[in-house]
Amino acid sequence: MNLTATKEADEVMERHIEDSLAILPPIKTCYNLHSSGLYDHINIIDVGSGAGLPGLVLAIACPDWRVTLLESINKRCVFLEHVVNVTGLTNVKIVRGRAESCGHDVMYREKFDVAIARAVAEMRVLAEYCLPLVRIGGLFVAAKGHDPKEEVQNAENAVRMLGGSILQISPVDSHSPYGQRTTVVCRKDHSTPQKYPRDADDDVSHLARAEQETSQAYPSPDDSPNPHYQGNSAQ
Repeated sequence: MNLTATKEADEVMERHIEDSLAILPPIKTCYNLHSSGLYDHINIIDVGSGAGLPGLVLAIACPDWRVTLLESINKRCVFLEHVVNVTGLTNVKIVRGRAESCGHDVMYREKFDVAIARAVAEMRVLAEYCLPLVRIGGLFVAAKGHDPKEEVQNAENAVRMLGGSILQISPVDSHSPYGQRTTVVCRKDHSTPQKYPRDADDDVSHLARAEQETSQAYPSPDDSPNPHYQGNSAQ
């Protein structure tokens, strides 16, 4: 099906399975510190799940979690359904659809404790896809590359506009070429404005323009520190 570029079983285990599991500690730490509810029974959505990474891996590792895999491409949904049937997973729901639509659906909008995305899009776009799906007090978690600092800084105003704040940037061990990936964790502080997420046909530059228009209302982190923000734990 050509779901990933990685073909060898050992490489899949190292680069995808272990990478997916590596994001669990940052999620647990931030959820227990900043979110209400029981970590062992969270309701999580994997946005742009693709081959089920990390959603399927997390569903197997955390059988008491309720895991929704959101994927827009039919062949990938067929694969995910096959895996769920073969493994007998009972805590997984597969939804074929786009985040831009599901974010306005009352069945999904602000219904999840955690929204997670891996290798889907840059941070500002991910925030618009994911934060509308997260309940107030929940988390948006982005699995990024080895050095996303500039990308995260560029997304801070967008995250605020969408109702969130950046809690933590955590390096995690990885079998990627750089030996490290990064987990970016954001908290949903208040409801996302109703106009977000925008339709897929809308240019993402609209959000950038909106950020500029609201820059005075949302000062930069240097001017208005986030009391929750932990920065890079490697420092």
